[in-house]
Amino acid sequence: MFNVVLIEPEIPPNTGNVGRLCLATRSRLHLVKPLGFSLEDRQLKRAGLDYWDQVNVRLWDSFAQLQSKQKSNARYFFLTTKAQRAYYDVKFHEGDFLVFGRETKGLPENLLAKNMDNCVTIPMHGTRSLNLATTVAIVLFEAVRQQA
Repeated sequence: MFNVVLIEPEIPPNTGNVGRLCLATRSRLHLVKPLGFSLEDRQLKRAGLDYWDQVNVRLWDSFAQLQSKQKSNARYFFLTTKAQRAYYDVKFHEGDFLVFGRETKGLPENLLAKNMDNCVTIPMHGTRSLNLATTVAIVLFEAVRQQA
């Protein structure tokens, strides 16, 4: 099982779609507050279809709280456009945490600075970013593919 972490997600349909991806891959979804919506949001549940209640979701007050509750050897990979290392150059292990930032600003600069060795990117041309759910799908399915 992989762990998908959304730090301060803002758009309910993106989170709903990510939840569906997590269910399809038997991954756990971690949501780090503050959220830009309620977990009862109609758009969130609509994007998650009738699967939302089956998604393995954990809610955290902060990323530090999430980390404090994991094993000390847990591995975290931070997705950012500011990295040079491509996601497909990582050898993912079951249980890894794939960490994504909010839609409008990405991950906080201080978090990236503390974790530069574990920052990865999706190489792209002609655009500066992709939709959050698309980004999660690309990286999560590569991690799953590696475990097959």
